[in-house]
Amino acid sequence: MRYGVTKQIDFCYGHRLLNYQGKCRHLHGHNGRVEIELSAARLDRRGMVVDFDEIRAILQRWIDDTFDHQMLLHQRDPLLPLLKRQGERVYAMPQNPTAEAIAQRIFEHAARQGFPVTRVTLWETPRSYATYRASRRHR
Repeated sequence: MRYGVTKQIDFCYGHRLLNYQGKCRHLHGHNGRVEIELSAARLDRRGMVVDFDEIRAILQRWIDDTFDHQMLLHQRDPLLPLLKRQGERVYAMPQNPTAEAIAQRIFEHAARQGFPVTRVTLWETPRSYATYRASRRHR
């Protein structure tokens, strides 16, 4: 049996996808919501998996600094240098900034911070989301 807690964090971001034929090839924005699930076989001395305040203080701050009101672009996007020169807030990713890739980056950051993360789900719209789950090596 495992215990779990989930923290939702809302943030706004813009992006576009390279090598994509649909509408998402154009610059556009989302009001995203990320759900970060943490799990543990045992509770800590306080009776918690992780304190929600710790999640907020560490992960929400990082999400706010890294993704909130940023334009997320592929590192090879030709608009990247132009937007940087204009002083725009831009975050370059090594792959297309899809919901799947953003969920993976949040998952990996949470794991590096020592959180027992098992799932990150990014809601790009109220009806569309992508999930990145722990592999066996993360458990």
